[in-house]
Amino acid sequence: MALQIIDRRLAGKNKSVSNRERFVRRFKEQIAESVRRAVSKRGIRDMEQAESITIPRKDINEPAFHHGQGGIRDVVHPGNTEHVRGDRIERPQGGGGRGSQASDSGEGEDDFTFTLTKEEFMQLFFEDLALPNLLRTHIGENPQWKSRRAGYSQDGIPNNLAVLRTMRGALGRRIALGKSAHRELQALRTQLDALLAQDDGTSELLAELRGRINALTDRIGRIPYLDPIDLRFRARVPVPVPNSQAVMFCLMDVSGSMDEARKDLAKRFFILLYLFLTRHYEKIDIVFIRHHTQAAEVNEEQFFHSTESGGTVVSSALVLLDQIIQARYPLGDWNIYVAQASDGDNFTNDSDNCRNLLADRILPLVRYFAYVQVTEVEQNLWEEYSQLLPVFSHFAMRKVSDPGEIYPVFRDLFKKEGVQV
Repeated sequence: MALQIIDRRLAGKNKSVSNRERFVRRFKEQIAESVRRAVSKRGIRDMEQAESITIPRKDINEPAFHHGQGGIRDVVHPGNTEHVRGDRIERPQGGGGRGSQASDSGEGEDDFTFTLTKEEFMQLFFEDLALPNLLRTHIGENPQWKSRRAGYSQDGIPNNLAVLRTMRGALGRRIALGKSAHRELQALRTQLDALLAQDDGTSELLAELRGRINALTDRIGRIPYLDPIDLRFRARVPVPVPNSQAVMFCLMDVSGSMDEARKDLAKRFFILLYLFLTRHYEKIDIVFIRHHTQAAEVNEEQFFHSTESGGTVVSSALVLLDQIIQARYPLGDWNIYVAQASDGDNFTNDSDNCRNLLADRILPLVRYFAYVQVTEVEQNLWEEYSQLLPVFSHFAMRKVSDPGEIYPVFRDLFKKEGVQV
């Protein structure tokens, strides 16, 4: 008897799940390289979309054996006016790059184009990345639980006794057990009353009726008012509470020195960090704090598109950050990440204050703090922040001056140990 295996997994139209997975595994290196090339061309805001990638045809060619024609053949192609039989032709100078193969039927053999789904693209994109010092609060082997009502049970502690439900059950039981006995007792009493009207009370039938009535009365009296079977306790079951939650603070300088190009660099880094966190946490809050001489919490539209003029006081943003953490995000319930972007410009006497705020109040609370400077020039803020690097391992700082540097810098900040980027 032949064994037939049917794959009933959901698949897209005209697609085979098993063949697709096998293809991705087999050519994973080529596909990953194509993903890296695609990342440099697409916008960060489109990161979670599917992607069509191209794999060179030579990379997926299968080795094959075939029969040669054998023997020695001399061929003179039509249209030849320069060479005769026996001439030796020199190799052409320059590269002999191999493109797609031409065909006399009008169809060439091009490189292979393969469309990755959103999930496949993101999996390859983040494959060799990991959250630094990933300490997900109360997760993994020690999840949080909360008690939830789950009906009633027959066992429990006195404090959970459901009195009304218990008495309702006891009443129903007594009615059910005594209904027929009460009906029979009523009939016997009716007969007894009729007999007493005709008899002097000494007949054997009258004594028998009285005996049966007494027996039924005793039987009804023996029905317990409350039986252990009636007891009902409020049941509660533990259910896991999703507590893998993080908050991402985005801090950005919006003073006059931060032009649109620099804001765009910062925005790309923020979005990339957010996409990365979504792969590790079920719930993520985002808080946008912009600052010039004063800081304010704003929405995303105001954060990226509003313009301000004037100088820069970075400490105003750090003070507001600390206030928001203390008021809304207790350390025991939230994993806190901070990404700060600036051109490095700051009021001279304020940079030392920024370093002290980070060291004393903010860095002890956060899982990770990444500072990205969108210029190459090292100013006083960079110098002050650099003093924190030897002390706090979860503090990092990098420079970015071109959109093409966002991705390498991001990978450098969040790479796994032992993985070379």
